[in-house]
Amino acid sequence: MAIGGEGRLIGYLATGILVLALLYVGQTIFVPLVFSLFVIAMVWPMQAALQRFLPKLLALLVTLSATIAVVLAVGSAVFWGFGRIGQWLFLNAGRFQAIYTDWTNWLEEHGLAIAGPLADRYDVNWLVGFTQGVAGRLNGFAGFAVLVFILVMLGLLEVEDFNRRLAAPSAQPQGSRIRTANRLIAAKLRRYMVVRSFASVLTGLVVWVFALAAGLELAAAWGAIAFALNYIPFLGPFVATMFPTLFAIAQFESWQMAVVIFIGLNVIQFIIGSYLEPLLTGASLSISPFAVIFSVFFWSFIWGIAGAFIGVPILIAFIVYCFQSPNGRWIATLLASGDVERSFAQAEYREE
Repeated sequence: MAIGGEGRLIGYLATGILVLALLYVGQTIFVPLVFSLFVIAMVWPMQAALQRFLPKLLALLVTLSATIAVVLAVGSAVFWGFGRIGQWLFLNAGRFQAIYTDWTNWLEEHGLAIAGPLADRYDVNWLVGFTQGVAGRLNGFAGFAVLVFILVMLGLLEVEDFNRRLAAPSAQPQGSRIRTANRLIAAKLRRYMVVRSFASVLTGLVVWVFALAAGLELAAAWGAIAFALNYIPFLGPFVATMFPTLFAIAQFESWQMAVVIFIGLNVIQFIIGSYLEPLLTGASLSISPFAVIFSVFFWSFIWGIAGAFIGVPILIAFIVYCFQSPNGRWIATLLASGDVERSFAQAEYREE
């Protein structure tokens, strides 16, 4: 029996490794598919409401148009913000290089040998190239978005038919469990994105005001970047904090002012991300912070920036499906935070 149990465990591990390898190798297929399912969960209530008094295809056109407008607004904020920063970097590259050289000399005079290897590899053109590379990736986002919206269009047309197939007697009891899980996932994801969007807008506005008050150049660009990157947990706020700090070094030529900028931005991110968001989310999205961090970094390793964004929604879906399975409910309990039963009861109540 022990050998049999060990064999099953090895089999599960091997299957999991193969699945992850498939997801990594086939990311050009799976990433658009997962994103399309996420978008469908977000916009289906709008599509369903419009279908009550509009033809189905016309309702689909309105829903897709509204979705595209929202995505373009967020994408434009990132593109515009990094574009402005790239221009500023190109015009002020000499200032960065001079300041870095001074700091390197100071560190070497105080016996910090790490400054030497860094100086050998550092070139201010790298920072310019990195910023321009981010803008270039945003341009490549267009092809990815087209594929996602094609899948979304096809998926929205099939939602009702798919639910009917799940309700068929021949699909029971699994069909009923999948329908319940899908409904709960959609409800939790919509609540997650509503709270995330509110926090992102608030973060962008507060960062903009703080940058203006501190006299930091490109205040509007920093606010736009903070707004858009806040949709990526942990990694996004980190980037939105470090970039203005580096620019403060070049602008003010003072490490004290850079520290003030760094502390101020981190206080903003902490208050909104660690206090306000959990307060607004409530118990319905109670997830272990460790599980959230692991999910963001794990999926960013598998799928890059797209994985960092979609990591938490994938975790939410995983927890819900585990909760719906008697054999997997213990996993949902470990990954959640607080009363799991109450969390799912609240989501079901809101959906009804």
